Amino acid sequence: MLTGWRQQMLARNLSRGTVEPRLRQVRALVEHANEYPWAWSLATVDEWFADLRSVKGVARSTIRSLQVSIRQFCEYLTDPAYQWPAVCEQHFGSHPIQPITEANRAAHVADYEGSPVRRAFTRTELATLFEHVDAQACARQAEGVKGWATVFRDSVMFKVAYGFGTRRNETRMLDLVDLSPNPKASEFGDYGVLAVRHGKAQRGSAPKRRGVLAVRHGKAQRGSAPKRRGVLTVWPWTADVLAQWVEQVRPMMEHHDSPALFPSERGPRVSANALNRRLRGYCDELGLDPALGFHSFRRSYVTILFEQDWDPRFVQDQVGHEHASTTSLYTCVSSDFRTRTLRRVLDATAAQIRTPPTVQEHP
Repeated sequence: MLTGWRQQMLARNLSRGTVEPRLRQVRALVEHANEYPWAWSLATVDEWFADLRSVKGVARSTIRSLQVSIRQFCEYLTDPAYQWPAVCEQHFGSHPIQPITEANRAAHVADYEGSPVRRAFTRTELATLFEHVDAQACARQAEGVKGWATVFRDSVMFKVAYGFGTRRNETRMLDLVDLSPNPKASEFGDYGVLAVRHGKAQRGSAPKRRGVLAVRHGKAQRGSAPKRRGVLTVWPWTADVLAQWVEQVRPMMEHHDSPALFPSERGPRVSANALNRRLRGYCDELGLDPALGFHSFRRSYVTILFEQDWDPRFVQDQVGHEHASTTSLYTCVSSDFRTRTLRRVLDATAAQIRTPPTVQEHP
């Protein structure tokens, strides 16, 4: 049964990174229930999910993912075209059913189910963080302390993540060749477009190619192919930051011959864990909210673009979201913006009240 379902999923062009976890999830239910799929009932899966929620504390999103796998597996088993109902009835006197129905299916009623403490940086927090890291780099350079360029690199990485709305892995995997001019915005020079080649993979996309390309950045990568996109520069200061880094500071790095835009002091590229530790260290030094992380730069980018009245479709394309509803989840409109909006409306209303109506003169 699992072999046949595996072949069906591969025929649907699902990646092995999607197929193998689904097979493991079905095996987990078999192990828990101690029953084969043709003996499953609604009570069988209800008991499993109740145990996962109440005893093991599994997240709601994980429960939904498990239910999707079990439901699709049982759709395959109950499809007469695959003949499993007839085979099971002949050999076991029973046949598989669909144990995930509207009666016990986990509802998806909330748009966002992540941790509620996660949020965007405020403008003040961003300014404080950037000024703090820049000051550390300048102080180390003035004192002749080794490693000042590394601190400067951290500052540029944070600013790029905020200035282009890139994720952590998208930022660290950028190469020098990913920077190019925008013919429609020549004022940004050589830094008008940022090519993101290691974006978050779209579920169900074709698997990554194996071989040299699949292992060029460390251990062999599995799963769906990364989604690519081009991000346009929207703020002039981002081009200035990149120009200073690429043309003046990066050549001083030990691994400046690496293709990476942000080489490490110990290797050709900064690791994700090192990036997290460094950001967390700077935030702790400033006493910033522990809820702030690298993804907060991306949230801030989306939020500020919306506050500046950029077209929603443009923002969606910039951050590479498939659906506009996903982009809306990143919007954390600041209290300052709401206050300014309220003040503008109140002032306009007051002006209308103070302006006397025009009297029409009749001949």
